[in-house]
Amino acid sequence: MSEFYDALECRDPQVREAALMAALPRQVAQAQRGSTAMAELLADVDARDIASRVALAQLPVLRKHELLERQKARRADDPFGGYSAIGWRGVAGGRGARRVFQSPGPIYEPEGLGSDPWRMARAIYAAGFRAGDLAHCSFSYHLTPAGAMMESGAHAIGCTTFAGGIGNTELQLQAVVDLRPHGYIGTPSFLKILVEKAAETGTPIGSMHKAMVGGEAFPPSLRDWLRERGIEAYQSYATADAGLIAYETPAREGLVLDESVILEIVRPGTRDPVPDGEVGEVVVTVLNPDYPLVRFGTGDLSAILPGACPTGRSNRRIRGWLGRADQTAKVRGMFVHPSQVADIVRRHPEVARARLVVSGEMANDQMTLQVEVAGPPDGLAVAIAGSIRDVTKLRGEVQLLPPGSLPNDGKVIEDARSYR
Repeated sequence: MSEFYDALECRDPQVREAALMAALPRQVAQAQRGSTAMAELLADVDARDIASRVALAQLPVLRKHELLERQKARRADDPFGGYSAIGWRGVAGGRGARRVFQSPGPIYEPEGLGSDPWRMARAIYAAGFRAGDLAHCSFSYHLTPAGAMMESGAHAIGCTTFAGGIGNTELQLQAVVDLRPHGYIGTPSFLKILVEKAAETGTPIGSMHKAMVGGEAFPPSLRDWLRERGIEAYQSYATADAGLIAYETPAREGLVLDESVILEIVRPGTRDPVPDGEVGEVVVTVLNPDYPLVRFGTGDLSAILPGACPTGRSNRRIRGWLGRADQTAKVRGMFVHPSQVADIVRRHPEVARARLVVSGEMANDQMTLQVEVAGPPDGLAVAIAGSIRDVTKLRGEVQLLPPGSLPNDGKVIEDARSYR
């Protein structure tokens, strides 16, 4: 059996990049043509010009809160807020959607008609599932897309699926005993619950020796705990808006990007890509004509890993989920956003990186902007303090630091206050 889902996974990186950049103008054009919301966002853009990562980086980032706000504003005529190119009679073109889902917000997501519209098969295959396997799927089939997302990927491989859904531990454990699935698909925490319950009750679950997990953090300690009990589990990184973004391989070195994703890591609160290796917000353009979101900000933090995967998969890799990028803090009754920190930095080209630390106790907030700068000119700290006041309408201290001083964790605002 092949180690790869298809030949795309091991193609020459330059060939892949050329293919993605050739597809990018078509995707931008489809967004302008099929999505009224994206057409407004990209109103002054000539799609033919967006044929490189440099050009892509000039476009605005669409963040989830903006998508939600537009959906709420247009509930009466279009529950997708104009972002979907498919729908049903009376909505978003009148046809094309197989299913519609609701995520917290609520945000509504359409599912297209392809055999694996969320492209999950690649991740499930990398976790060891093959045609003829029975996969016990314990992602939710209610409201949110997770269950259907994983099931369509498993079906694309040729697996049979058991729709376990969430909860009902005893019934699901009975199904494992009766059906003897080859593997599990679901959250790692529920898999741990099943394994612990099986051990407690003496229930045999030895048929289940592989797993593809997602939806929450999957620490190495839990991975090793499952391995000791005979289950090799691999994680995937997907969202309800973008589908699969990246997936783990047997190399266990980061997550390999999906072949239909153009991924950027940007400084939180901005549209600006950061250097490879620096932690920032995951922004994706997925080659999906049905839901053509260009430069969609996931709100998740990650970083690009250098080099290629030891398995032979040649696509770029990310470190995995490293936290959330939305670091808005309320200081002295006013909200301070990462975008405001970025605005302050833009006013002072000497500054390489910055981090706003909010400290003190409740009702006695203090702000200190830590900035990396090489050879600061006289008066820079005073000038930056003035910019803090202009942008945030709050007073803050400035701490000048040499380059490389700030942690590489993607934080733009650190809330270090005591709430005792």
